[in-house]
Amino acid sequence: MWENLTCSSFLKKMNVPRIKLEGRAFYHCISRVVDRRIVFHADEKEVFRSILRKLETFTGVRVVTYCLMGNHFHLLLEVPERGSLPALDATRLFEILPLLYDKATVETIAAELDMARKAGDLTHEKNLLERYEHRRGDLSVFLKELKQRVSIFINRRLGRAGTLWEGRFKSVLVEGGEAALETVAAYIDLNPVRAGLVDRPEEYRWSGYGEAMGAGRGARKAREGLGAIGREALENPGITAPWESIQERYRRLLYLEGVEIHGDELTGEGARRGIAREEVDRVVEGRAPMSKPEILRRKVRYFTDGAVLGSTAFLEQVFQRLRAQNRIGRKRHSGARRMRGADWGELRVLRDLRERVFDRSE
Repeated sequence: MWENLTCSSFLKKMNVPRIKLEGRAFYHCISRVVDRRIVFHADEKEVFRSILRKLETFTGVRVVTYCLMGNHFHLLLEVPERGSLPALDATRLFEILPLLYDKATVETIAAELDMARKAGDLTHEKNLLERYEHRRGDLSVFLKELKQRVSIFINRRLGRAGTLWEGRFKSVLVEGGEAALETVAAYIDLNPVRAGLVDRPEEYRWSGYGEAMGAGRGARKAREGLGAIGREALENPGITAPWESIQERYRRLLYLEGVEIHGDELTGEGARRGIAREEVDRVVEGRAPMSKPEILRRKVRYFTDGAVLGSTAFLEQVFQRLRAQNRIGRKRHSGARRMRGADWGELRVLRDLRERVFDRSE
C-alpha cells in the first residue's frame, strides 16, 4: 500500500493537501459551488443524491456518509482495494451501464461489442471492457464524474454556462480506524445542525444519517455505509456491521457531539447551535457529554485542510513514505501534529494549522 502513496507536488509547502493511497483507504472530500451561490434546493438535492448513489454502484467506491448543503457537499468515502472488485465482464457491464447512460448509448455500446465478437476481435472486446474498468475504484474519477454530472444538470436547470464548482475538490486521508472515522462521520452528519437547518441530525434528509434513519429506498445503502466503519467491518473488508448493532451507538455519538452551547449569559459569546441539552440527556440516558461537543459545533479546518488524520502511528507511516519520496522538506522530522482547540484524544493531523483552526465561512 505505502509504496504507491502519492501526493501533490506542493505538499512541501503544504499549500494543496492531496494525498492518495493505493489500496483500501478512506477520504473526507469537500467541494463548494463557485461564489458560494445557493444552487441546491430540495429537488436539486434529490438529483444529486441519485447521481451519487448511481456512481457508488458503478465505481465500487462506497459512500460511508455524506451531507449536501445549499452550496457545498461533504463525503466520507471508502475507496476499495482495486483487486477486491470483481472483474468487469460483459454481463456486469450491461447491468451497470444504464445507471449512468441513456438507452440509446447503451444500445450503441452493445452493438459495438456484438460487432467485435462477430468479427472475432477479442482485443477490441477487451479494450471496450477496460474503458469502463479503469473508472472503478478510483477516488479522482469518482469525484470528477460526480461533479461533472451535477454541473450538467444544474447548468441546464438554471440556464447557465461555465464552471459550477470552486476549483478542485479538497480531500483529507482518514485513518481506517473507529476513532478517526466516527469523528469525521459525525462531523459530516452534524453539518445541518451546525447550520441551524434542523434541530436533530435525523431530521435532515440529505445526509447519510438522515437517510439511514428514514424509510426511503436509500435507507439501506445509507445504513450499509455507516456500517462500514464499525470495528467488525474494518477488520473484515467486504462486510458491513448490521444497522441494529451500530444505530444506537452512533446516535449517542452524534447527540453528544452535537449538544448546543449557550455561551456567556450576558454576551452570548461562545454560543453554538446544536441539539437541546434536554434531548441529548434523554437520548444518552443522563450520561455526561464528551469533551469535543463544543468544537464539533464549529467549522473545524482540520477536517478539510489537515491533509491526513488519524493516530500518531498512522501519521508517522505516511510521513516516512513521503520523506522517502522527497515529498516533504528534510527539515521536518516527524509527521504527527497535535490538533489544537480541544481535547482530541489520540487524533493527530499532518498539517499544522497555525491560524484559523475554526472557519466561520463554511
